[in-house]
Amino acid sequence: MATAKTLSLAYGGHTTAGVKERNEDAFGMLLPASQLRFSKGAIAAIADGVSCSDNAQVASRTSVATFIQDYLSTPETWDVKTSASRVLAALNSWLYYQGQSSLTRQNGFVTTFSSVIFRSTTAHVLHCGDSRVYRFRDGRLQQLTSDHCLAQAGGDLTLTRALGMDTELKVDYQQRSLRVGDLLLFTTDGVHGSLKHAEIGEVLAALAAPAAAAGEGGNSSLEQAARQLIERALQGGSSDNLSCLLVRVLDLPVENIDEAHNKLTQLVIPPVLAPGHKLDGYTVVKTLHSGSRSHLYLATHPRYRQKFVLKAPSQNFADDPQYLEGFMREQWVGRRIDHPGIMKIHDAVPDSKFLYHICEYVEGTTLRQWMYDNPRPDLAQVRELAKQIAASLRVLQRLGMLHRDLKPDNIMLTRNGDVKLIDFGTVQVSGLQDIHSPLREDIPVGTADYMAPEYLLGERGEYRSDIFSFGVIVYELLTGVLPYKPIPTDTSRIRSYDRWRYRSALDVRKELPLWFDLALRKACAPRPSQRYAALSEFLHDLDVPNQQLLAAEQHKPLIEKNPVRFWQGVSLVLFVLLVVQAVFT
Repeated sequence: MATAKTLSLAYGGHTTAGVKERNEDAFGMLLPASQLRFSKGAIAAIADGVSCSDNAQVASRTSVATFIQDYLSTPETWDVKTSASRVLAALNSWLYYQGQSSLTRQNGFVTTFSSVIFRSTTAHVLHCGDSRVYRFRDGRLQQLTSDHCLAQAGGDLTLTRALGMDTELKVDYQQRSLRVGDLLLFTTDGVHGSLKHAEIGEVLAALAAPAAAAGEGGNSSLEQAARQLIERALQGGSSDNLSCLLVRVLDLPVENIDEAHNKLTQLVIPPVLAPGHKLDGYTVVKTLHSGSRSHLYLATHPRYRQKFVLKAPSQNFADDPQYLEGFMREQWVGRRIDHPGIMKIHDAVPDSKFLYHICEYVEGTTLRQWMYDNPRPDLAQVRELAKQIAASLRVLQRLGMLHRDLKPDNIMLTRNGDVKLIDFGTVQVSGLQDIHSPLREDIPVGTADYMAPEYLLGERGEYRSDIFSFGVIVYELLTGVLPYKPIPTDTSRIRSYDRWRYRSALDVRKELPLWFDLALRKACAPRPSQRYAALSEFLHDLDVPNQQLLAAEQHKPLIEKNPVRFWQGVSLVLFVLLVVQAVFT
């Protein structure tokens, strides 16, 4: 079997003080080991310290080194933009306050900064200041970044944006697709300020011809080209520090649907197991569930005291790559979360030939069963359960995840009454969204009656999508029914948000306060823009009446507040008019 392709880059660069005494530029490049390269990517960065400060060199070098190190330390579940933005915001704050503590304002820690994070088949470009990033492709040189400068009288340029310049940082962010053979060029203004566009393109054109790479750790031809650009800039009269970094794309992790399927089916789906059967040292005690999608077994292991649940996919899905990818993603998610409100998935047995999960055994019952046993809970019980579910959802949100299949069947209540979220097969991880995969979901995921309308309308979900499902669960906890009519089996017929018409919880339990129903209505609003933006807002309105919602309800026209009563009134008026007409004619 052919070896799977990975992101492969070559790079080389050069920097010099030029005619100045001190070099206040800095650049860096890191190509991590394969696993970290898959999850975080490779990082290239360049910075040019503002030369009016004695701390310019410290600012540029600190920015490059800290950004690379701290970006790699962010959670794997975060997407590139979130990770990079948070690191740069923290770095900007540190530089700014270091500068403010200096004896003079001229000794600030200010630097330009440009970076590209190479992840999967995408280049994520981040930039502030007047250092630059170019892309050379198919013989054409394109400047990807825009200089943040303002022309002054006399032709001088003044920086309008840079790291450490202000408390608020605005960074340009863009995504660019990568191709094998692409050249990315990073320069400080000492280089591009003294070279014409055509001159840069001429040097890079010589690199575009097929050439033997000197290996991923460096490329002598790239370093030589960087030196050549700097020498030309010096000859052109550059009076500043000069830095140049070149990165060449050697290979990309692109695979087709067949290659993806082969990778997913390298592990064997276990046969249906029975009590007494063994799998990688685990002994099956009993079957907990056997369905068309998966099998769950209670199991023990001689090395451990606790019990486990083995979850294996059904043979029915052996040829379904999307299902298998979701099954493997479930393990990836479960191993990265350690929270009492979320079921833990343990590390797989090394060198196992089988595809299954080793899950935490949760002794208790599903929220669905609890609802059957408690058909009319009081508000205090509902609030307590809602707070626990929300606490677990917050863990996913902080990690950049959407559950996408929230329903009472996927929520467990332990014997102590604690909530645990289970089943991560449909979880969407923002950190995995920009990694190339030929397996893209073209059908909605989750259970239709709890699914946010935007999914069924073919739109992408967000945090408010989980809030919708959460709101439906709280509504059902309280009333025993759903707030909307059941979703038809053929979801392709659903084409508008108007299909969802909220049924007031007061129609089912008249003793409920109006303000509680208004909170449920907002959480379950069909359109995402009309829902709560945060879980905390919903929980607050379940505790305390929201006066704005109450006021808006009181000022609603009768046709919106009570359509039935409105049309009854209209009918009565029409009847009276007919009677009057009959009497006087």
